[in-house]
Amino acid sequence: MIFTALDLIKRTQTSQKVTLVGAVVDFLLAVFKIIAGFVGNSGALIADGIHSFSDLLSDGLVLYATKHSFLDADEEHPYGHKRFETVATLGLAIILAIVGLGVIFDAITRLANPASLSHSALLLSITALSIFSKEALYWYTLKVANTYKSDLLKANAWHHRSDSLSSIVVLVGIFGSLNGYPYLDSIAAIIVGLMVVYIAWKLGLGATKELVDTSIDAQQVAQLKHALGQISGVNSVHSLRTRKIGHTISCDVHVQVDPFLSVSEGHIISVSVERVAQKCLKDLSDVTVHIDVEDDEINAPYETLPERSQALGILTKALFNNEYDGEINRIQLHYLEGKIHVDFYLLLKCLKPDNSADKILAELQKTVSKLESFGKTKIYFSQD
Repeated sequence: MIFTALDLIKRTQTSQKVTLVGAVVDFLLAVFKIIAGFVGNSGALIADGIHSFSDLLSDGLVLYATKHSFLDADEEHPYGHKRFETVATLGLAIILAIVGLGVIFDAITRLANPASLSHSALLLSITALSIFSKEALYWYTLKVANTYKSDLLKANAWHHRSDSLSSIVVLVGIFGSLNGYPYLDSIAAIIVGLMVVYIAWKLGLGATKELVDTSIDAQQVAQLKHALGQISGVNSVHSLRTRKIGHTISCDVHVQVDPFLSVSEGHIISVSVERVAQKCLKDLSDVTVHIDVEDDEINAPYETLPERSQALGILTKALFNNEYDGEINRIQLHYLEGKIHVDFYLLLKCLKPDNSADKILAELQKTVSKLESFGKTKIYFSQD
């Protein structure tokens, strides 16, 4: 899916809306949990309230990232700002990991020192409210994340679920305490803490892979390479590289074509490559196509060969010395097989009874063959 400017504005607005809703709910729940925890002597509920306050930090991180990740490209960020979202996802994964480890540590501490609870009805009501509201936020945020392919919102959705799971832990602990099994709270907390750490690991790993330019799925790459190889005029495909940038994919590819195509035809083939690539990968936003006349993975660039201006200077001098400089209308160079092959374009009026095409070609071949780095010679005639 390629997002239009209007889509991107809607994506940003929707992402900010769902995050603001989550922030308001997180703040209210954090206040309710901490107050109820102090009233009911529940360390678990107080810890869960602190967990909710940590969600406010992640909400702020998400708001910042969604605001900046869709800014237009500028001089400092020529590829856009999409990776602001990726960096924020990594930061959110770190927060989740810290929260998960905190839940585990707190549970181990409470396992050795279980406490008696009071005002159980208040504790149960606040905990149940937390579970339902955070689960609703999880599904709401996840729906938006899937709609707009946002890993950051997906990470925040799982942060909401981690709070819901931790509230379930508190609920189990309260029931356990009321029924003479206070240690159930701590055991369940350890399990949930491990789940939160695992979620953080998955999100952090995905963000890290993107930041170090890990390629997309190998099967997608193979399908793309096959599709590009079927384009008319493409002889082979090599040096195909892909990477994720936020919710989009970027790729660059070298395609080998007939070495004697015109520049304009080579350009048209590159346009076809871009079109097919975008059709093959629905999230592809940027394609860089390099047209090759040879496989440059096998044949190294010709660093020792003179460039066009220098090569033409060498040819012009040689032609002048052999009195052929006035007859050449145009010169075309082909850098192939480690040599510079030359096409000479002459006017038809150069052909005379005592100056046939074969004679002209022989003289030009003789002149060029003496030059270092030059190879085959061809001549073409035209009226103008």
